[in-house]
Amino acid sequence: MPHHLMNLRHVPDDEAEEIRALFDAHEVRFYETPPSRWGISMGGFWVHDNEEANRARVLLQDYQRKRMESQREAYEVRRSSGESGGIWHMFRNKPVRTLAACLAILAITGLSLLPFIRIG
Repeated sequence: MPHHLMNLRHVPDDEAEEIRALFDAHEVRFYETPPSRWGISMGGFWVHDNEEANRARVLLQDYQRKRMESQREAYEVRRSSGESGGIWHMFRNKPVRTLAACLAILAITGLSLLPFIRIG
């Protein structure tokens, strides 16, 4: 019976490539199903037998722990250098886009609540 190792929905291409390379380096016999364009099927990495699934899961856990640490470090570096931030950072760098997004949010919220406001 197939074992689903990892969902590929919203996985960056570089991460998927690193996992393929990891499985190839450790000779894990896996196959891959791509996610659909419309988000109906999730896609993922699969193996057929239990022993291979256990070995692959251990490799994935170690990889994901290392990836989380490296991504967290990269985020902290970007944040400390001022490249990443909150809404004020977005407003300073792209004021028109940020203002348009805020106005769109307000318009959608207002249109959604309009029927309830008119009832009262």
